[in-house]
Amino acid sequence: MKLSVDEYCKRFKMSKEMVYAKIRAKKLDYVVEESQTFIIVPAALKEGKKTDLSEKTQLQNIPSAKPKTTVATVLALFQKENNYLKNRIVQLESKIDKLIDDKEQMLRSERDKIEQIYSSKDEQLKNILTLVNKKMRFEQEKDLLHEAHKIENYEHQGEAEVVRDTNSNAGFVELKEYLRTLPIRSSQRKAIKKRFLAAYDNDTRVIHKNGQLYLDFSKYDYSDLLAY
Repeated sequence: MKLSVDEYCKRFKMSKEMVYAKIRAKKLDYVVEESQTFIIVPAALKEGKKTDLSEKTQLQNIPSAKPKTTVATVLALFQKENNYLKNRIVQLESKIDKLIDDKEQMLRSERDKIEQIYSSKDEQLKNILTLVNKKMRFEQEKDLLHEAHKIENYEHQGEAEVVRDTNSNAGFVELKEYLRTLPIRSSQRKAIKKRFLAAYDNDTRVIHKNGQLYLDFSKYDYSDLLAY
């Protein structure tokens, strides 16, 4: 028996798309006559069996019922999700701890570098201060040596001047020194000294210098004052 596509759809309660899909899958025998497709229905498919076929097809088209969700299933899902979240938390905490350790290590390394730099700077500053102190001490010693040389030169110059004065004024002598050279007693020396002191203000022959009385035999005669 041959049925057109429309007849086949009506008889077996199927859509055209399903029928053409079965034709393409070669699940139905068909012939094309005058550009029209006819489906060959086996003789075994009686009218009485179309209902069974239709019911079978309808049963195939009905989606299978989903299994009911039980409390145990929900709890299992929650437990699985909870375990997953716990594992993720542990992993994140481990990563955070590692980041903190790395940060602390980096800070310690930076602190050590800074301390090393400051220590090096302190050492350099100490060396500079030591050099400055040495230079200052050297300059002070140099100044002291210079002053000592100046004093020594001044003393030498003074001694030379005294020698020159002594050489140029051979008759210029201090009264006490001269009286010690005389063969007289101590009382006589005192009497002569008093005589010179009494004549100091009126007699130009008596020379007073640096708190001492001097005689200049190259210019004056002191026989009257030196009499004993």
